[in-house]
Amino acid sequence: MNHDIQRASLLKRVSAYIFDSIILLIVAVGVAFLLSTVLKYDETVASREVLRSSYESEYGVTFDIANEDFQKLTEEEQKRYNDAYAAYANDPEVNRTGVQIINKVIIITVFSVLTSSVIFELLIPLKLGDGRTLGKKIFGIGVMRVDGVRISAFQLFVRAILGKYTCETMIPAFLILLLLLNIMPLACILGIALILIVQLATTMFSYLHTSIHDLISGTVTVDFASQRIFESTEKMLEYKKKLHAEAADRAEYK
Repeated sequence: MNHDIQRASLLKRVSAYIFDSIILLIVAVGVAFLLSTVLKYDETVASREVLRSSYESEYGVTFDIANEDFQKLTEEEQKRYNDAYAAYANDPEVNRTGVQIINKVIIITVFSVLTSSVIFELLIPLKLGDGRTLGKKIFGIGVMRVDGVRISAFQLFVRAILGKYTCETMIPAFLILLLLLNIMPLACILGIALILIVQLATTMFSYLHTSIHDLISGTVTVDFASQRIFESTEKMLEYKKKLHAEAADRAEYK
C-alpha cells in the first residue's frame, strides 16, 4: 500500500460531490420524465383517481380527512365512510392500478438514477481518465488505486455502479420506499440504520477514511496536481525500487 497518498481536501471532495450531484439529479429527473411518459404513469394515476372519486361520490364521503375530523362524524357517517373505504380497497381494479403505480415508480426510479450514474460516474470518468467526474476535474481531484496505480475500467465500474449506485443509493432508496408503503417497517429502519453505520464506520475508521464505494473498489480520492499516479503495478514497483536504491546509497555514503 502506498503510504504517500496525497488525499484531496475535504472541501474539494464535498464541493465536487455537490456539483456532480446537482447535474446527476437534473439528468435523472429528465430521464424519469421521459420514462413516466413512455410508461403512461400519469394515466395510471388518473385512472385510480377516477375510481377513488366514484366511490366517494357513490357513498357521499371524502377519503382525505384527518383522524380528528373523522372522530367528529356521526356514527352513521363513520359507518358510511368505513363501508366506502372497504369497498374501494377491495376493488380488483383499484388493487391492479395500485400495483401498477408501485411497479412504475420502482422502474422509473431505478432506471433514471442508473442512467445518470452510468453517464456521470462511469462514462465521463472513463473519458476524462483517473476516475474524474466533471466535478472532480473542476476542483482538481482524481481517483486511483490505494497502491498509487491508475484505476482500471473494472474498478471504476465497481466503484460507480456496485458501490455508489447500488449500495449507497438504490438499496437505501428501496428501503425508504418500502418504509413509506408500510412494508416491513422495522426491517427497513434497521437496514437504513445499518447502511448509515457502515458508511460512517468506514469513513471514520478505515485506513484511508474512505466511503463504502472506495472501500469495495480499493480506490482513494486524491489531489490530482500533487499525487503521482502510476500507469501500472510494474511502473510503481520500479519507482519504489529506485527510491529504495537511492536511500541505500545515501545510507552507505553517510
